[in-house]
Amino acid sequence: MDIYITTHFSGGHHLRAYPGNCENPHGHNWKVKVTVRAAQLDHLGMGIDFKQLKKIVNAVVDELDHRDLNQHQAFQAINPSSEHIAMFLFNSLKEPLQTDRYCLHAVEIQETESSGVIYYGN
Repeated sequence: MDIYITTHFSGGHHLRAYPGNCENPHGHNWKVKVTVRAAQLDHLGMGIDFKQLKKIVNAVVDELDHRDLNQHQAFQAINPSSEHIAMFLFNSLKEPLQTDRYCLHAVEIQETESSGVIYYGN
């Protein structure tokens, strides 16, 4: 069973060495969807409590909210592209969302209404 929550963050970035306008500083209102895959339900009939999932996800997403992502430690050597943001979130959430009952399945980042990425881990 897949259980997910959605959230969002606003931030600025620029893509170093990009051959176009995205090389200039600009911002986005990124939408984030985090999906956990549950192999079994708990005694209450839940794979993971939405409240717990939101708390864990928001603790990581808050690191990115209203920030210049190029200044974040994770993006000092790599561009803060949607792909790299999805990878950062996935890698940051993998351990706290791993139990014998459920695990992190995917992180989806939507940069605009018509474009985004889904990362499933390595």
